[in-house]
Parts: sequence; C-alpha cells; structure tokens
Amino acid sequence: MADQTIICRCEDITREKLLQVIAEGCHTIDEIKRATRAGMGLCQGRNCRKLIAEELSRIYHIPVEEVLQPTFRAPVQAVSMGMLADAYKEGAGE
Repeated sequence: MADQTIICRCEDITREKLLQVIAEGCHTIDEIKRATRAGMGLCQGRNCRKLIAEELSRIYHIPVEEVLQPTFRAPVQAVSMGMLADAYKEGAGE
C-alpha cells in the first residue's frame, strides 16, 4: 500500500500519517484515534478501523485478531426541552 493511500476517508488520514504516529509511540487504535482523529468521522471507524488494525498487526507481528480494538460509547441522542419538561412534570406528580 502506498504512503499516500487514504486510510480514514472521513478525516483524510493517509497511511503516511498513520505510520508517523505509530513511530511516535501510538500502539493502539484508541491512541491513534486521539492523535489523528482517525475513526472519529461520520462513519465512526466502520471503514478505517480494520485498515488501522491491519497496519498495527503488520508492524508488531501479531495476528490482527490480537490488535486491541477501540472502546465504544453508547450513542447519544438529542433530547428536546419539551421532553425534559414533560419528564419533570411526570416526576413531580402533576
């Protein structure tokens, strides 16, 4: 794969940038994510997570299944002020 190959399309992260942050000490997908924003775009890593894991696997000579996967947080959903007001009224016994 060429160094200018885009690994994370959402954040426009190239393989060259990925290799740079790995050389600087990023050893996990989470560390790479914090250093580059790879995996934080619109797809939330669905496209790039596997490519990053494959690069880490190749560099550290470990099976791709042993690459520590990133942590995930529960999805957050916007709540309208009206919903909050209704919940308050219900809780207050009105």
